[in-house]
Amino acid sequence: MIPSTYADWRRCIEHDCGLPLTRDFIAARLADLRDPASHHTEQFVRHYGGEHHVRVLEWFERAERDAR
Repeated sequence: MIPSTYADWRRCIEHDCGLPLTRDFIAARLADLRDPASHHTEQFVRHYGGEHHVRVLEWFERAERDAR
């Protein structure tokens, strides 16, 4: 399932995948997802589309704010 809300995305990351949303993890993912030349970003956009890429970036940015 591809999450469509921040709450669903957070539950997917933290509970389903077992990845804690630490500041370091968030920072690393944001750096990668903000880099259009990144191989991971290219794969992400190819697989999930540009609109979802923007949503996920926004969700990581929100998680970053929440972690402060």
